[in-house]
Amino acid sequence: MTIYNKYYQTKDLFGEPYKELVLFFDNLKEKGKVLDIGCGQGRDAIAIANLGYQVTGIDNSNLGIKQMLEKAEREDLDITGIVSDIYEFDNYRNYGIILIDSIFHFEKRDLQKETDLIRRIAIELKAGGILCICIQDTGKKVSILKNTVRDTQIDWELLNDNAFFYEFEDQSTGHSSRTKYCMYVIRKK
Repeated sequence: MTIYNKYYQTKDLFGEPYKELVLFFDNLKEKGKVLDIGCGQGRDAIAIANLGYQVTGIDNSNLGIKQMLEKAEREDLDITGIVSDIYEFDNYRNYGIILIDSIFHFEKRDLQKETDLIRRIAIELKAGGILCICIQDTGKKVSILKNTVRDTQIDWELLNDNAFFYEFEDQSTGHSSRTKYCMYVIRKK
C-alpha cells in the first residue's frame, strides 16, 4: 500500500485541474494519446479525456487509479489506468503527449532519479511528441527542469512557458493555499 492510498481516502484530494493546463490541451489541434505520469486520482486525466483525448494514467496508488477509472466509466471517457512505479515505466513511444504534473520536487534525495526520468522520456519520446510539465515555481525547481531538458541536447520547439497561480481550498479542513506554478511545454523536433 502506498502512502497515497491513505491520502486518497479524501475525494479529489488535489482539487480541480489547472485552468491553464485545460486551456492548453483544449487549444491543441491534435487530440491524440496522452500519458499522464503520476496521475493520482485522475484530476488531469479526466479533464483531458473530456476534451477528446485518449488518456492513460500511471500511478503507484491502486486506489487513485481505481477512483480515476470509476469516474471515467461514469462519464464514458477513454481512459486506461496502470498501477506501477513511474520510474519503471518505459513505453513512451506509444504516446504523442507526456504529461507530468506536480511530481517533481528536485529535493536532494530525489534529484538524480527525477532528472534521469526527464532525460529518459526526452530520448524515448518520438519526433513530434509533446512533453508537458507543470511544476511549482519555487526555489530552483524551474531552472533545474529547464537545464535538464537543455542538457539532453535534443532540438525542442517551445510551445508554452508560463507562470500561473493555483489556489486551492480544502472544504473539509478549511485549509487553503496559493502556489506559483510553471507550465513548460515542448515539442520534440
